[in-house]
Amino acid sequence: MLSRGSVAIDLGTVNTLVWVDGRGLVLEEPSTIAIDDSVGSVAAIGTAAEALAGKEPKDIRVIHPLRDGVIADLDATAEMLHGFLRKSGALGGPFKRRVVVCVPGGATWVERRSVAAVFGARRSRCAVELVDEPVAAAAGAGFDLNSGVGGFIVDIGGGTTEVAAVAGWRVVRAESLRMAGNAMDEAIITAARSGLGVILSQRAARQLKSELGLTGGPNGWAEAVGLDAARRTPRVEKVPGDLVAEALEPVVSAIGGTVQGVLSDIPAGLAEDVVLGQIRVSGGGALLPGLADRLEEVAGIGVAVADDPLRCVVRGAAAMLGAGQAPGAGAR
Repeated sequence: MLSRGSVAIDLGTVNTLVWVDGRGLVLEEPSTIAIDDSVGSVAAIGTAAEALAGKEPKDIRVIHPLRDGVIADLDATAEMLHGFLRKSGALGGPFKRRVVVCVPGGATWVERRSVAAVFGARRSRCAVELVDEPVAAAAGAGFDLNSGVGGFIVDIGGGTTEVAAVAGWRVVRAESLRMAGNAMDEAIITAARSGLGVILSQRAARQLKSELGLTGGPNGWAEAVGLDAARRTPRVEKVPGDLVAEALEPVVSAIGGTVQGVLSDIPAGLAEDVVLGQIRVSGGGALLPGLADRLEEVAGIGVAVADDPLRCVVRGAAAMLGAGQAPGAGAR
């Protein structure tokens, strides 16, 4: 027997979000775990573990166990996720709960099985279902999938960009690009080292990305703190907006090309719905300054950033729970 209080999880490369039916969003923390190798146990998870990234004490390893939206380290993911569920009070009680977990649309069968295996590894009392991220993102972005109206979603997370045309809780056409927010960060780090001689942390790169994006920001530059590549000493640097924009260009161009490709393949009957509903952009990448305008130029139709884009996927998965939808995206 399934209990009330079903759970929706957006298990993302950068952040994990947990939604419990009747309680709403109960947890939103970095997908990070710190292991103390001296005793072989978990030292921290989530926000506390991410705070150690790049400055780990002796014997502490900080692990980001998901890569490109899927599990790269099964054991670490299991420890992290079950820690999150205990912390949020999302599990427990005598009855099994329905748990819906979002996975990239392009995830392989093996990758989908690895997600389901996280729960089996700890013998959780769960009935686990997997749902394709683009469907959840579309529902969370405001498309009325219950009515059968179609929509077009571009969900830019940390590890993957999901581009999809959907209708009636189903994917009509889709592409999953394993290039998203993390690839943008790495591009900025590489550009800063080669162009300015400064080594930036991923945190600093993310800050530059959000401040400058494709537009260069209000001042045309932003300040960042890193290490001098030659001296290996701390250094404050004014990073030009054009350096960041140029670094981001290959990733943005790849996303734009994927949007064009999916648009060119949609059925004629879906075209009116897509034009009327506009392309909606969700995920952390939706907040990149200048991105919506760029995609509008590429697509030739309106592009809008979804309300609360960082939480679209988990809100959409929660909507599926409320609508009684059976995700049917893979392993159970």
